[in-house]
Amino acid sequence: MERPPAPPTPPAPPARRRRPAAALVPALVSALLAAAGLAAVPHPAQAAPDAGNLLRNPGFESGLANWTCTDGSGTATTSPVRTGTGALKATPSASGTAECAQTVSVRPNSTYRLAGWVQGSYVYLGARGTGTTDPSTWTANATSWQQLETSFTTGPGTTSVTVYLHGWYGQPPYAADDLSLTGPGGGDPGDPVPDAPTGLAAGTVTASSAALSWNAVPGATGYQVYRDGTRDRAVTGTSTTVTSLAPGTSYRFRVTATNAAGESAPSAEVTVTTPGGSGGTPNVPRHAVTGYWQNFDNGATVQKISDVPAQYDIVAVAFADATATRGAVSFTLDPALHYSEAQFKADIAAKRAAGKSVVISVGGERGTVVVNDATSAANFADSVYALMRTYGFNGVDIDLENGLDPTYMTQALRALSAKAGPGLVLTMAPQTIDMQSPSSAYFRTALAVKDILTVVNTQFYNSGSMNGCDGNVYAQGSVDFLTALACIQLEGGLAPSQVGLGVPASPRGAGSGYVAPSVVNAALDCLTKGTGCGSFKPSRTYPDLRGAMTWSTNWDAANGNAWSNAVGPHVHGLP
Repeated sequence: MERPPAPPTPPAPPARRRRPAAALVPALVSALLAAAGLAAVPHPAQAAPDAGNLLRNPGFESGLANWTCTDGSGTATTSPVRTGTGALKATPSASGTAECAQTVSVRPNSTYRLAGWVQGSYVYLGARGTGTTDPSTWTANATSWQQLETSFTTGPGTTSVTVYLHGWYGQPPYAADDLSLTGPGGGDPGDPVPDAPTGLAAGTVTASSAALSWNAVPGATGYQVYRDGTRDRAVTGTSTTVTSLAPGTSYRFRVTATNAAGESAPSAEVTVTTPGGSGGTPNVPRHAVTGYWQNFDNGATVQKISDVPAQYDIVAVAFADATATRGAVSFTLDPALHYSEAQFKADIAAKRAAGKSVVISVGGERGTVVVNDATSAANFADSVYALMRTYGFNGVDIDLENGLDPTYMTQALRALSAKAGPGLVLTMAPQTIDMQSPSSAYFRTALAVKDILTVVNTQFYNSGSMNGCDGNVYAQGSVDFLTALACIQLEGGLAPSQVGLGVPASPRGAGSGYVAPSVVNAALDCLTKGTGCGSFKPSRTYPDLRGAMTWSTNWDAANGNAWSNAVGPHVHGLP
């Protein structure tokens, strides 16, 4: 599938981001930071040493416990790690800096030293609410672990400060590890930090909510509830109901206790799986229409998710982007769409509420995501799951057109399934050549994840002539091409419900292989009912055939939605 070339890597935070021009070049950033009273020097004067580190979970060995990251931008990672087994990885977006923060109790009129190790471009470390001058230090390009240090003195009425890290708009993910804040501890010395809560348990669980309860902790004045490692809410009692959950999805919860002295270690974790829809995969009907939504402007109609017609049951957002971490992916809305992240998330939620599925597509014509060992497989699963949590995606679409390793992609998808639970929607869009034989890498991957696979929508275009399941050669752009090649998958081990016909929405949607919607409908009838066939007629029918896919909803819109208006009702009317 076609996408525009990636923009060149900027030497500094790019000017196209709708943020202050101070990020254009390092020298200008330094000048403006200095003018604002923010230290942009690598080694400021150190504060007097203190016996302990006031930060909790400073090395991220307990995931993101005690830390809060904006918009779900942070994840715990095992690579890169400076010491121990954990570190922070956070991914800025076009409209966010991926800030991760922790509030710490301190004493008035006291001196503190803040330090931490980071990797990445334009990574900032600082503190807010000091009551005097809030400090900040940063690095423009740390290709390996680099220590940032700064110091501050609290004001006469300051009893807490917020320590934070963040990157810069549109820059690659950054990593952090081994943070420290040293100086006099806050709170009443006779009022210790409370113990970790015990007895965390789930009560009533619905498709969109989960009731939680735990035992009271002596000395605690409140509790923090964490969902999938990110703080979800603060409560004063020992129970709460977490809402706005997705159906058929697994969530991990922990609780901490708080008082004036600080926050406790987290409780034991409890996993809750919300019930999904009937008939297997939630939100995917027996016969479904899939459409790719373009996160770029290449001449097709620019759309918001809310503009996608209701005929589409699965919307694949194209595409996720490869990151500097092998196997990991990220997603950033193209500024050319003039689409806010908040509205994007709201539109996805609305589609899901209407019974549709929205998945993030990985790959495309120019996709360079590589999953070829255990580490990259884990990075893939972790990063896709983070995107699902951040944006509300139901799952993932695999559209890797530059090859894939079936062993490790299978490992990655099974790890993702374990995280996401039974509600995962898993689709694939291989090229025609990739599905000519069950021994091919793509076909082997599909068969290896057959128990969690939703549908394979092979791209029956941009391929020239190919062999059908009867051994004869068929030219693309015909009903025989669609039916005889789909037959290979139908007889090669996939269930009919896992097979879909992928076609362009208009002649401009692909280089070659366009067929009119009437031809698509004839192929669907041939495979499901034995009618409408060309010269090739399958030996049996497949009434459970999943349906059809098109590239793209944008090209469909540019053609007056002729494809979805014709194919959509036909798919939904199949036996």
